[in-house]
Amino acid sequence: MTIEIVSLNRRPDLAPQVATWLWEAFWRAQGHGPEAVMAMLALPQASAALPQSLVLLAEGRPLGTASLAAGDLEARPLLTPWLAGLYVVPEARRQGHASRLVRAVQALAQEQGAATLWLYTGSAERLYTRLGWVCEERLAHGAGEVALMRRALAPLTGA
Repeated sequence: MTIEIVSLNRRPDLAPQVATWLWEAFWRAQGHGPEAVMAMLALPQASAALPQSLVLLAEGRPLGTASLAAGDLEARPLLTPWLAGLYVVPEARRQGHASRLVRAVQALAQEQGAATLWLYTGSAERLYTRLGWVCEERLAHGAGEVALMRRALAPLTGA
């Protein structure tokens, strides 16, 4: 199976699909409309601008997304950058796609000079722990609790 991870700036035609995924998975329950997600995705996706959204394609079919964002948790506005919006379609889960997307966002953050990457999760702490992330603290968030996690990134070397 051919798997490719592309930036949304290279494939803007995928923005409506990504917006639908993110709205259904994360934004709808918070009372936001799908247009809010499309507006976020319409922000400059230039190489150094944040957010940077990535899309995983398998045999050319979009199966998941993740983003590198400047911020993602209102309770921690000084922490940056963030792995945000990790989503894989249900029928493609448990095939390593989430891990591929996480590693791709980590690499993007490293390329941009980040020493630490942050995320929060209410449901996937085990996945991130397996990938080398560390839980810094647990926070009340909405009606539940989330784990605030960090990942130290090795500096890129070479000239």
